Amino acid sequence: MFNYFQDLADRQLSGATLTSQDALAVLESTDAQLLDVVAAASRLRRAYFDNSVKVNYLVNLKSGLCPEDCTYCSQRLGSAAQILKYTWLKPEEALAQAASGIAAGASRVCLVASGKGPTDRDVERVAGMVDGLKDQHPDVEVCACLGILKDGQAERLKASGVDAYNHNLNTSEARYQDICSTHEFSDRVRTVEHAKSAGLSPCSGLIVGMGESNEDLVDAVFALRELDSDSIPVNFLMPFDGTPLEGTWLLTPAQCVRILALVRFACPAAEIRMAGGREMHLRSLQPLALNIANSLFLGDYLTSEGQPGQADLDMIADAGFTVLGQGAPPQSAGASMHDAGASPGAPVAPGALPAIRRRGAGTTVAPNA
Repeated sequence: MFNYFQDLADRQLSGATLTSQDALAVLESTDAQLLDVVAAASRLRRAYFDNSVKVNYLVNLKSGLCPEDCTYCSQRLGSAAQILKYTWLKPEEALAQAASGIAAGASRVCLVASGKGPTDRDVERVAGMVDGLKDQHPDVEVCACLGILKDGQAERLKASGVDAYNHNLNTSEARYQDICSTHEFSDRVRTVEHAKSAGLSPCSGLIVGMGESNEDLVDAVFALRELDSDSIPVNFLMPFDGTPLEGTWLLTPAQCVRILALVRFACPAAEIRMAGGREMHLRSLQPLALNIANSLFLGDYLTSEGQPGQADLDMIADAGFTVLGQGAPPQSAGASMHDAGASPGAPVAPGALPAIRRRGAGTTVAPNA
């Protein structure tokens, strides 16, 4: 019996390029077809990544106080979100935070700082942190996310030991002016291309649930395909109170799965990460989504809390996957730090507000790792 999505997987495995018609068919598939979509996308995921899951760990080096006006961001200019705000972490604190994630199984550490882009002094500061991190953990990948880069900065980061650079496109070019007025879509594309030309692995993704149409989603994903992004984080809007998109709840768990499947069909060989907002939007479908995505962030995000780190690791193991680079499943150091009365990894209630991060970087409380 002919199965459209299995046929689509066959074509992608044979080297075909996903068309807009096929992309829309994935996004517009019915609930009755959802498991067919997952099964077909899973064939691509396993062809390139088998049953491994890459665990990434975020370290927020500088939080809040950003001069940009991105509507989705809790760190934006004029944000009233009650997030942690602090200037640059000291190198020793940044390394300690990174070490917590590495001990819990992270094979990539993502060093992130708010702002439009770094000064040369900022780049030197991060380069020093990377040098220390690589000295202690030589096999760990480092991804930097510092904003729009100037001439020479990508090359300096590469020379310091940075492996990858993240700068998300976030949405389609046609919609970009609706979510930000302080820089342009082309600035983001240029930074990713600059990073690539310096020998850094390009990491670029999107944020979904901001009111975009299916056609906008397809355009954004195809732009990422055109950039040949090695790693594609898919973020699901966290509508912080105090931002222009507060109260915006447009996604269902099933649609989030379809969006991940679209990215997998369009970019079969890319590392696809179910990133920020997965707990509140995928909810109980997170384990199912691991059949499509092969990567996630462990524990908390930049300004919000994720599910307990141990719950992430348990979810990976329970779904039949293994943490990349690990033998026996690692134990999260943060498992004992969580309220014993809470249900680890319990799905977030629909419409629940993002939990503001009050632990880890910039605090005296142990991180969720």
